[in-house]
Amino acid sequence: MSLIRLNSRSQRLLGHPSYPLYSAANTRSIEQAAAAQLPPHTLMQRAGLAVARLACAVAPHAQTIWVACGPGNNGGDGLEAAMHLQQWGRQPVVTWLGSEAHCPPDARASLLRARAAGVAFATEPPAQCDLAIDALLGTGTTKPLTGQIADWLLHMRRSALAVLCIDVPSGLQADTGCYADPENATNSIASKPVNTPANNLFCLSLLTLKPGLFTADGKDAAGQVWLDDLGLSELPVLLDAALTAPTAWLAGLDRAAPPPRLQASHKGSFGDVAVIGGASGMTGAALLAARSALHAGAGRVFVALLDGASMAVDPLQPELMFRQPEALKLSQSTVVCGCGGGDAVRHVLPHVLSQALRLVLDADALNAIATDTALQTQLTARAGRSARGNFATILTPHPLEAARLLSSSAAHVQANRLQAAQQLADRFQCTVILKGAGSVIAAPGQTPCINASGNAKLATAGTGDVLAGIVGAMLAGGQTAFQSACTATHRHGQVADDWPDEQTLTASELVKLNKTNLK
Repeated sequence: MSLIRLNSRSQRLLGHPSYPLYSAANTRSIEQAAAAQLPPHTLMQRAGLAVARLACAVAPHAQTIWVACGPGNNGGDGLEAAMHLQQWGRQPVVTWLGSEAHCPPDARASLLRARAAGVAFATEPPAQCDLAIDALLGTGTTKPLTGQIADWLLHMRRSALAVLCIDVPSGLQADTGCYADPENATNSIASKPVNTPANNLFCLSLLTLKPGLFTADGKDAAGQVWLDDLGLSELPVLLDAALTAPTAWLAGLDRAAPPPRLQASHKGSFGDVAVIGGASGMTGAALLAARSALHAGAGRVFVALLDGASMAVDPLQPELMFRQPEALKLSQSTVVCGCGGGDAVRHVLPHVLSQALRLVLDADALNAIATDTALQTQLTARAGRSARGNFATILTPHPLEAARLLSSSAAHVQANRLQAAQQLADRFQCTVILKGAGSVIAAPGQTPCINASGNAKLATAGTGDVLAGIVGAMLAGGQTAFQSACTATHRHGQVADDWPDEQTLTASELVKLNKTNLK
């Protein structure tokens, strides 16, 4: 078995390669296939041991440990862990919601092992404890939580207890990172504050990693994520390739590294970026995107302001060159269009969509396309031209912009971010970066990626413009659209992960710190 720490809410990603992510249904199929190759009860025994070991590692001084066990196999994992903790001199207290007559065979076997070891059982959580283990539901829920399960989870969330979740935080949907219909739940845990410090919240994902741990509410709910494959990689018979095809990838450094720069290079080697946007009153958005593209490694950056806005020089970045929109050579540039464009961007979009070889669409450009079927037709038509040449298109919507493009709602988009990003990519036949906690990168015919870098420091005005500029620089430098999206999103988030917690990260600071790796 291999125990791997993947990330923490409070610190940067630990430099890992990309990891496959599996849906709950795929994980169950993998579990069944693995169990068929092993003696009965083996996987639960391994899971319980892994949980107990991690509990001792993350809370080495904990004595009284509350193990909240549900009626199914997630509860069985908790019972197995409680047995080990009892044998190791800890004082586990189990609250179990199952019935011996109706629980699954593996869970019943672990129940008997826990009783034989002398584990204490109770009907209520202990008054004082040092660690709580959430073994209530794992991936086994799609319904709102009510009753005793909800009460116990609320108790965990409202207290300052260190909490270790088995597989998935109970109530969180493994595929989406959202809580099951929290608006209609009698006792919703989704809207309750988490009082547990970020460095005291842990999740041990078993067998596989699940997408919901890394996007939407999952990033807050899971805290530090660990993986134990329970010896899956050591099985003598390989699992069917179709069975192990991932739902998504957790994008690591192998998908985020720009190509090395050769010594015999010149400014033309790294492409031109043309930023079109910055209407009157919103010039800063275009400047942020342009400065960002320059710092991310573009050879030259041009800026075309809209709606009468004008500048001759940017005193903070005199390398930027200002042009009128009609003077830009769109077929020879990577165009970043929409940052601060207002309604004025609508008038230049037909020309941009038809002429730009490589195109990044952001902000007001996306809003204009969402309300204009003719622009939508033009956007989709770019896919045919891409098949015949080097055309590439990347959309960078936040959830509300994505919802407008899909004629949906932001809540619906957030309820299934992977699906929404893929739907957008397939509809317009382009690469999509659905921004937010755990940004999703999708493209037609590609397994989507979830970006694990980044945090709430990016939730300030202008950071999306900075991302658009980085994407443009990557695309201008010769990466494919999908590679550009993965590289830019990871780098954008990495700056926020490296930024001191006690300082506010502004978009301008983000620009300065986002420097390309000149190998």
